[in-house]
Amino acid sequence: MSAAKPFAVRPIINALGTFTRVGGSLMPAEVLDSIREAAGHFVCLEELQAAAGREIARLLQAEAAYVTSGAQSALVLSVAACLTRLDAAAMDRLPRTDDRPNEVLIASFHRNHYDHAIEAAGGTIVTVGSEEDCRPEDYVAAINDQTVAILYLPWREDRLSFADVLEVARRHSIPLLVDAAGACDDPRNLTRFSAAGANLVCHSGGKHIRGPQSSGIVCGDRDLISAIAWQHLDMDFTPEVWTAPPELLSADQLKFVPRQGIGRGYKAGKEEIHGLVTALRLYFERDHVAEKREARRKLDAIAFQLSDMPEISTSLTLPATPDSGFPTLTITIDSERTGLTGIDFIRALKAGTPSIHPGERKLAEHAVVIHPFNLQPGDETAIVARIREIVLQSRRLRND
Repeated sequence: MSAAKPFAVRPIINALGTFTRVGGSLMPAEVLDSIREAAGHFVCLEELQAAAGREIARLLQAEAAYVTSGAQSALVLSVAACLTRLDAAAMDRLPRTDDRPNEVLIASFHRNHYDHAIEAAGGTIVTVGSEEDCRPEDYVAAINDQTVAILYLPWREDRLSFADVLEVARRHSIPLLVDAAGACDDPRNLTRFSAAGANLVCHSGGKHIRGPQSSGIVCGDRDLISAIAWQHLDMDFTPEVWTAPPELLSADQLKFVPRQGIGRGYKAGKEEIHGLVTALRLYFERDHVAEKREARRKLDAIAFQLSDMPEISTSLTLPATPDSGFPTLTITIDSERTGLTGIDFIRALKAGTPSIHPGERKLAEHAVVIHPFNLQPGDETAIVARIREIVLQSRRLRND
């Protein structure tokens, strides 16, 4: 809160979830301590990345791993690695790929605003299937000599399983990338894709892991992780005297050293690297079931305390299993009784003191969604108080 004051920026109640635009998540004290410690020392970034990668790979049960400046950075770098492999000339040409294969396959119903990362790296997006359906044979029909990767998102797995897409990728010797940026609310998602054989998996470090918001992880095949490192790290050095760890970067891999690759602008600092590794260790020590049980308690408390207001209705949405995700609470305002639309409702919540930011995806139904992950002690009481205030004000206005 004190960090916001010098800039006259209001602190908010984050009932939205782990979205970057409201700060992602809050880092534990141990993570902040590791960042402060890292800030007090100089290190060789390539040595730090190699050491951090070994620890992350151990925790995530992967062959190799690398720290990036967010999950979007991880995805750009992953596509870049598939486009170039260990070809220094190709690295120097990115994002120009007119002279080489550059197609990345993605299911139509997996398309999203973040897959622009494919094109940012120099790839071409090829959609398969339809908005309603996608089958393994749709991927097979789209594969040709221009295909460099398949991108999979863990959405609608009941309609397109990871195992089926992995089988296609393996049969055709095509790298399978997994964008699991927002899937760390289920701890199994940090290990299951790599363990099953995905070639590269991207995670956000600043959401449910509670690391620095500007951090991310990519884990998977060692040669692809090495291609990422070559295109990401500072290459302003004399090759004859470089001391990079050979398991991450070996001058013998390439014909020459590429200079400041496409990933250079996505650099990760020593502070983010230290903070992320610390947060990841803590993540595996947390009691995720208890965390979600407490989240459910907060939502139940909000629903109960609003149950006497006829202008408000609530609906709890539960994950498939207690540890697979967080519950959410939909709060619907009766627009006929209050004269307020969903837009009016959320504007009033944001404009109040404290400013409350819930989910916006049900505004057309005159509803907001409360995600409990980032609710701090007492936030549920403040949310109830503000909603009651909004409703009582609407009663007064309509009675005047």
